Amino acid sequence: MRPEPTRIEPIFSPRIWGARSLAPLFPEKTRLSEPIGEAWLTGVDCRVANGPFAGKTLGEAWREMPVEWRGTDLASTAHFPLLVKFIFPNDKLSIQVHPDDAYASVNEQAAGGRGKTEMWHAVSAEAGARVLVGLKPGVDKEKFLRSLAARTLENLFQAYDVKAGDTFFVPAGTPHTIGPGMVLCEVQEYSDLTYRVYDYGRVDAHGKPRELHVEKALEVMNFGPSAAGRTTPVPVADGSHSLLAACREFAAVKEEIPSPGGWTGDAAHFDLCVFLSGSGRFEWQEGQAKYQHGEAWFIPASQGHRQILPDEETSLILAYVPDLTELRAELRLEGLSEEQIARAVFP
Repeated sequence: MRPEPTRIEPIFSPRIWGARSLAPLFPEKTRLSEPIGEAWLTGVDCRVANGPFAGKTLGEAWREMPVEWRGTDLASTAHFPLLVKFIFPNDKLSIQVHPDDAYASVNEQAAGGRGKTEMWHAVSAEAGARVLVGLKPGVDKEKFLRSLAARTLENLFQAYDVKAGDTFFVPAGTPHTIGPGMVLCEVQEYSDLTYRVYDYGRVDAHGKPRELHVEKALEVMNFGPSAAGRTTPVPVADGSHSLLAACREFAAVKEEIPSPGGWTGDAAHFDLCVFLSGSGRFEWQEGQAKYQHGEAWFIPASQGHRQILPDEETSLILAYVPDLTELRAELRLEGLSEEQIARAVFP
């Protein structure tokens, strides 16, 4: 079972707020009969496209992967730890919040018992694109409930205009929503727990309002200061790499590759390689494979050196589960200041 880069087939999820064209990431997905909101790139039900696990779901493959594939830090991890998506909003998402691990482990065992911390990276954005992340200072539970009743919740939020290349960190407990006119790449702790607070009066295909979860949302919502909001990418290595954000659950690095480049794996963890743009081929010691935008690849921990040979300028995100102590030490070795490290690495 020789380690090799392995492509994962996406699953496309209909959403009431989704788009009917997913081009240019997925040019074959146009004039859709129903709106698609999310492309799950690493869902446990996604199929593995090549290599020794071809045809199996990612969940099945994970259970069979030896330490050479998983990495030493994840050798005993029972469930696949990271979910990466593309999000295609053509309307506002609901105003919502996600629980943390402590709350989910007690109250949501039937849904997996894991909370949800996430980050968004804007692949593209139209003029006027906006997200709401976190509440303004001074907003408490009583003020929140009054605004909910008056349908003026948006006025309580920190609002951010979005342009291509922006990154937002959304820790568990942060109320938020995403507006239309953008495509996001989301990296998150593997969980699908969402507590919907307000849905703008929408109804589903059967004319019924979608379920709300206000009581649970108020139990987990953070009304105080947090690390949520727009992050400042930190350049690392040769300058073509930027650390977008890192926390206990995940780290994400963006790479711009105009010409051949590569990186050497870390035996402690696997990498998820998500291509935002471009095409070309991977090369590694034992083989090669073509890649193109919109694809997600699982890169085994013991893969060694990997080379990317672009046919056109390529942009990608590498996501992995970090050891934060080691990550901070590596960044200091690269000459980053404590202030720079604090911009992208959170407790």
